[in-house]
Order: sequence, then C-alpha cells, then structure tokens
Amino acid sequence: MNKARAALFLGILCISVFPVIVRMGLTSGLISAFYRMAIATALLFPVAAVLGKLKIESKKQFFGLLLCGVLFAADIAVWNVSIQGSSATQATLLTNLSPIWVGVLSFLFLNFRPKKSFWLGTVVALMGMVVFVGFETVLNFNFDTAFFLGILSGIFYALYILVSKNVLQKMDVVTFMAFSMLFSSIFLFFVNLLFGESFWGFSTEAWVSLLVQGIVCQLIAWLLISFATKRMRATRVSLSLLSQAVFAALLATVFLDEKLTLTHIIGGFLILSGIAVTFYEKKQKTSG
Repeated sequence: MNKARAALFLGILCISVFPVIVRMGLTSGLISAFYRMAIATALLFPVAAVLGKLKIESKKQFFGLLLCGVLFAADIAVWNVSIQGSSATQATLLTNLSPIWVGVLSFLFLNFRPKKSFWLGTVVALMGMVVFVGFETVLNFNFDTAFFLGILSGIFYALYILVSKNVLQKMDVVTFMAFSMLFSSIFLFFVNLLFGESFWGFSTEAWVSLLVQGIVCQLIAWLLISFATKRMRATRVSLSLLSQAVFAALLATVFLDEKLTLTHIIGGFLILSGIAVTFYEKKQKTSG
C-alpha cells in the first residue's frame, strides 16, 4: 500500500505540470490533448510489444479498454471545450466534482458504500477548492452550455476512474495503458478534425511542450496513477487527484511568475486536509 501511495503522489505531481504548460498557450487545448496521448502511445506501444504485453484475452477486456480510452479522451475534450466557453477556473472547479460522482456511482452501480471518512474528506476538500478558486467565481457561475460541459467532464472523469479500476483488476498496467491510450489517441484525432484544428506548424517551444506533456504528464503520470488505482480504493484515488490544483499553483509560481495569495494557501490547506482524512484508518481494538 505504501508503494501505491507513493506512486499516486508522484503521478499527481507529474500531471500537475499539464495546466502550467497549457497556460503558456503554445498550442490549443485540444491539440495538446491529442499529442499528449499520441506521443505517450507511440513510446509505450513498442515497449509493450517487446515485453509481450499486447494481449487482450477476451471481448470483455477489449470493450473495457475501448471504454476507458474513450472516457479519458472525452473528459479531456469536453474540459477543453468548456474552457473555451467559460474560464479555466470554472471548468477546473466543475471537473473536480468528480469525487462526488465516484462516490455516488459506486453506491448506485457497484454496491460499494464509501466510508464516512470519504464523504467528510470530500466536503472539506471541495470547500478548499471553492476557497482556492475564489467565492466570486462560484457566485458568478453562468448556467450555460459551458457550465454543463464542465459538469459532464467531471462525470466522464469519475466513470474513467471506476471503469479503469475494474479493468485493471484483471490486467497488467502496461497492457491497460498501451491500449487505452491508443483508443484515446484515435478518438482525440477525430475530435480535432471535427473542430478544424491544425496538427502541425508549431514552434520549437511548442513541440518541446508537447513532448513534456506526452512523456511526463501522460506516460509517466498515468502509469503511476494506474498502478495506484489497481491497488487502492477508487474513491480515495479520485479525491487525491484534487491535490493537482495545489501542486499546479505551486509550479505556476515558479514557471509563470504567478503569485500565491492567502486564499490559495488556505484553500490548498483545506484540500490537502480533506484528502488526508480519507487516508485515516481506525485501528481495530484488540482484546487482552
């Protein structure tokens, strides 16, 4: 379990780089999403082939991998479209409602009752998210298409965590990542065609940023997070992923010269405190 927690922590650190790179505006959000998946797939697929990991044992596994790939890609695509219609702050906050959807969907469809510590931690962490992004952001929400796309993004994210948890129980992490990312890449390719995005003509800086996204934010990050997801409760993983907002803010102060405010610090503390609550386990009393 300690290895799983360490993997989750390192994976979250890696994906926290992604918002910082996107904010640099070197490429569009949708193209970043496509190349993030495509580069990671191109690097992992040959390795998986050499290791003999490209084996799908049943149609059920195939459709599970296909569903995971589409859900992950849909989350990224919808999130980016939501940003285009509102703001990154609103879209991020709405997407980060995913722990609630994980808890509700687990209860409704998986016959799994999340522990009280999960719900308490979720409430504290989401309060932290509200403080972190600012009360004005919440009060100024526009209940338009972008708002509902932000909600939809969080649902896709939650479904991905739950479905991937189930698929990973009967599959190697490398096999899972290779095929799910392949399906995500194909899906995002057609999404970018639909939105008329250009696949080339970027600056050297932009290509470097795309490589970082593919290698660090996707390949390394999600190999680690998938390793953790296979060994930990889906509810705990989904809530822990909220901490990426805190780490992204810290990275932004270093690379984008953004300033941390008191509300950022208080909100970040609440987010991390809420996550910590879910890792608290009561010790069973022993007689004698």
